[in-house]
Amino acid sequence: MQATAYTYDPESRSGQVLLDDGTPVPFDAAAFDAGGLRLLRPGQRVRIETEAEGGTGGAGPRITLVTLQTF
Repeated sequence: MQATAYTYDPESRSGQVLLDDGTPVPFDAAAFDAGGLRLLRPGQRVRIETEAEGGTGGAGPRITLVTLQTF
């Protein structure tokens, strides 16, 4: 799935991406590290992998990988 980098904190290696419908989805350091990136700038196009969030309450997907989108 593709998204756009929205926020990124280099100290915590976490942030948010915006899905194409404008929905913000957070990612943690584990997802960032899985992609092998060193830096992420807001506005960059990224590829993400997700898994369904467990539990109740309608929680959205959990991002498991963030990497740069390549063509």
